[in-house]
Formats: sequence, C-alpha cells, structure tokens
Amino acid sequence: MKLYFNRDNGAVDRIIEQLIEATEGVRSPEYVREMIITSLKAGQEADESADLKLMNTTLKEMRFTSKIFGLYRNIRKVTVFGSARTRPEDPIYQMAKLFGKKLAEAGYMVITGGGTGIMQAAHEGAGSRHSFGVHIRLPFEEKPNPVVKGNPRSITYKYFFNRKVAFLKEADAVALFPGGFGTLDEAMETLTLMQTGKRNPMPLVLVDDPECSYWSSVNKLFVEELLARNYIYPSDFSIFEKVCSVDDAVERIRHFYYRYHSIRYVHGRLVMRLTSQLSPNDIDTLKDQFEDILLPGGTIAASGALAVEEADDDVVSLPRLLIDFNRRSFGRLRNLIDAVNNF
Repeated sequence: MKLYFNRDNGAVDRIIEQLIEATEGVRSPEYVREMIITSLKAGQEADESADLKLMNTTLKEMRFTSKIFGLYRNIRKVTVFGSARTRPEDPIYQMAKLFGKKLAEAGYMVITGGGTGIMQAAHEGAGSRHSFGVHIRLPFEEKPNPVVKGNPRSITYKYFFNRKVAFLKEADAVALFPGGFGTLDEAMETLTLMQTGKRNPMPLVLVDDPECSYWSSVNKLFVEELLARNYIYPSDFSIFEKVCSVDDAVERIRHFYYRYHSIRYVHGRLVMRLTSQLSPNDIDTLKDQFEDILLPGGTIAASGALAVEEADDDVVSLPRLLIDFNRRSFGRLRNLIDAVNNF
C-alpha cells in the first residue's frame, strides 16, 4: 500500500486518528500524524535495518532533548565550546570558570559538552543548577565532569549531528574558547548556520586567551585567505565578535538583548520583536542605513503582534518592527540589530 501525507490512506488514517485519540494529551496532532506516516513509509522503503536504526535513534534523541530543555524555555542560555584538554592551572581555564560564574549571576544558564577542560570550567563557575551537559558517546570519552554527573539536565547522544542541534537550537548565545578540531568544527558550524540564516541571529563571541593570539590567528586566516579570495563577504565579520576578557564577553551578550528580543518570519516578512518601541525618527534612520538589505520597494515599519503570532501566543505584548528583509545579508542584519540596541 502506498502511503500519502494527505488524507488518502483510508483505514490507515482512521487507525492513526484512533491511536492519537487513545493516547490523550497529544499536542499538534497534525505533526504527530505526519511523523507516524513518515515512520511507516520508512519501514516500507528502507532496504537496510541500519537506516531505520539511525532514524529511530535520532527521533528518540530529539524527543528527549525537547523534553529536558522544554522546562527552561523562558531562561536564556549560553553554549560554551572549548578544549577538553585545558588544565585547571591554565589561565584560559580560569577565564572560562569566571565566565560561567558571571553568566549565572546575570541570569543565564550554561550549555557545554559536559566533559573536562573548558567545559568543566564553565560548569564549575555556573554551578550545577545553572548547567546543562550535552555529552557524546565515544569509545574513549571521559565520564561526565563532576558538576553535571547525575544532573537531570545531562543528556548523552549517540550521534554528533543530534548533539549539535541541541547546542545551537537551545542557545541564545555561543561563546567559543580556544580548542582543537572539535572546537573549530563547532565554530565553523555556528558561523555557517548564521551566515546562511539557518540559525536566527545571536551573539557569537570568540573568547581569546590572555595573549589574545588564538582567535586572532583564525581571524587572520579569514581575512588573508577567505575574504581575499571572495569566499566570504566583509559583512560576514559582523556575525562574530572577538574579545579578550570575560567582562567584555558577558557585556556583548547582555547588550545584544538590550532592546532586541527575537525574530520570526511571517509570510516571508521578517518580524523583529523588541523589548521597547523605537521612535518614528529612529525607524526612519534604520530605513536609510539599511536600505541595501531591503527588498525592492521594501520598508521598515512599526507594528504590534500579527494575527499568526497572536494565534501562537508568541510574545504578543512586545512591539515589533516589520522588515522587508532580502534574506541574504545576514551580517548586515546583525548590524541592524546592533543599531536597534544602540538607540
């Protein structure tokens, strides 16, 4: 029997509806129905059991991620990346520990890979109550660090890609400390997602060592090789900020959310939610400064919550800016957010 995502499956559709009703408490049943159809189609199509095993594990891990983080949706979180090999006596370890402490004091929670080095340092500073540990199962992986061991906010993943989703989907900011291949992989992943708009804007701070050399060398590569060869745009450098002190890193994150709250797209139009409204003169200034990232004939206008947002009960009390964004210039979009915060 060939299955369809529309309701042309006869008895199968009726059985699925009965299953959802019998289960009770199922939210967004339309999506749950499609997930069931997807599973049945996969069962029909997959030639290798390994493919089904991967799909099954992925769904389980994503479900558990949503369950654990769902309890803390209203608390902003900062994902911290860095080397697991950094020793406690290393100055950058102490910087990461102080960073975690200051984040917790500012009301943030901290997400790390849950291992040693920079990860443990950030957790030590933040404390167990403000920490998430997002582990990966590897043959040589060390046990969770003492701060998150046994913590209900500790999750272990089989697949790196699921773990990366948790790191970035749940974060309101990312801080990158010096590290090895894994840290650089996480840096490039984050930069790519933000450059392409697959991840909504957020602070991305590169926290350098006391000599300010590690990320300076990486940035030099970006300038001398990537930018020189036109592989990236000058505006892409606005996506991240290099800092050489903990206080500066925390302040960059705090300032990003000074007036900016969040964005979403409604019918292709960017809706920017603000914690306080801008004046008409400020909005006119934005129109002039950022005309280059607007669609032809597009504009920036003040607004309240749109009907779709009201239906979703999506922070409806906040004022909005409606922006006819071209959905290409994400470095410049970050510039616009900075301008909004600077008024």
